[in-house]
Amino acid sequence: MAIKSMPKPAVIEDAAQISRSLALAFDDDPMMRWFFPEDSSREATLTSYFSTIFTRQYVHNGVCERTADAAAFWVPAEAQAKAVPDAETIRHLTDLLGDRAGLFKDAVETAAKHTPQEPHWFLALIGADPACQGQGQGAALVRSGLAKADEAGLPVYLESSKKSNLPFYEHFGFTVRHEVQLPGGGPVLWGMWREPRPAGA
Repeated sequence: MAIKSMPKPAVIEDAAQISRSLALAFDDDPMMRWFFPEDSSREATLTSYFSTIFTRQYVHNGVCERTADAAAFWVPAEAQAKAVPDAETIRHLTDLLGDRAGLFKDAVETAAKHTPQEPHWFLALIGADPACQGQGQGAALVRSGLAKADEAGLPVYLESSKKSNLPFYEHFGFTVRHEVQLPGGGPVLWGMWREPRPAGA
């Protein structure tokens, strides 16, 4: 595996690079465009958004990995009660979202109603700088996280609002579990599920 595609643990000092890569990756994501509709400010606002949730939430209570130009945030089953935004994080996000904060809250609450109740790993987000897509960095991060979930003997759940990404996840054994129409004119959210696989399968 090329050095650029080798997953390694993400640490707080990686925040700037990770946030920029994710901001570029999610620029055309339907849900992010719904939350942040201004083209001129979306990259800067998304960079702040991802920096906030990485430094205040996932790096402390999740399994965060990065490659040269991509990152993935996973939440193991035992960490899901902790990997939620605290009051200060919510304040930061509300400031970033402005008049879209209510839509964001409704979307999060709607999605939460469909979250599987059985123990599972959650792929909170994954993205790669579009200029570097096709180099296998995202795939390497998916394989790394799935190996950890498989070692724990647990299924994995993810949500995507970008239909064109579904085949990528299906390649790794995910299947669509449900489709959720987000309220307030929001996009469709696909919930996807993957059963654990034994080692070497």
